[in-house]
Amino acid sequence: MRDFYEEQLNELHTQMIAMGGLCEKAISNATKALTDGDLHLAEEIMKNDAIINRQERDIESLCMKLILHQQPVAGDLRRVSAALKMVTDMERIGDQAADIADIVIDMNEKLPDQFLHICKMGVAAMKMVTDSVTAYVDEDLELARQVIRDDDIVDGLFLKVRGEILDAIRDGGSKGEEVLDLFMITKYYERIGDHATNIAEWVEYSITGERSNEN
Repeated sequence: MRDFYEEQLNELHTQMIAMGGLCEKAISNATKALTDGDLHLAEEIMKNDAIINRQERDIESLCMKLILHQQPVAGDLRRVSAALKMVTDMERIGDQAADIADIVIDMNEKLPDQFLHICKMGVAAMKMVTDSVTAYVDEDLELARQVIRDDDIVDGLFLKVRGEILDAIRDGGSKGEEVLDLFMITKYYERIGDHATNIAEWVEYSITGERSNEN
């Protein structure tokens, strides 16, 4: 019986890694589509969002089976409960990557050179997502706390890009609709960073029984 339980826990970890990889790929592809104006890649991201949604449902089902049939205790229960919370944030990360892709399709052109800091936001947000899932699988408390600190990097880039967008509006060198689209993209990246922070806080809870925002 214990062997079957361990197999299910390992399966949960495998599925969490897979979903994290899908989210990471979605953010990476969204940033590439934005930089290159790649409409085909943007359309692929939107189609693949259904896969992330399905992965969320599969993980939720596995977590409920573990809780109801295996009745995990203490640390194991926290890990399963944390996974249930984490997949909600991961699914929303997939949604926001798809939202970025949708804007790329509407823009129908590559990112103007003066706004390349937006891509740096994408890279920083993607790293946070990758590290938060790695922290969960490896039970790495310090890495989880580093992800929480790294949210300041994404927030700092958001402020920088917002300033660049305001400069573009004042200079009159960009169309109003274009800068609005770019501002929405920066908000989506900021939210991705927030969701990665949430994931890291649930990792912290799974290890310590406490979350940073409760301290």
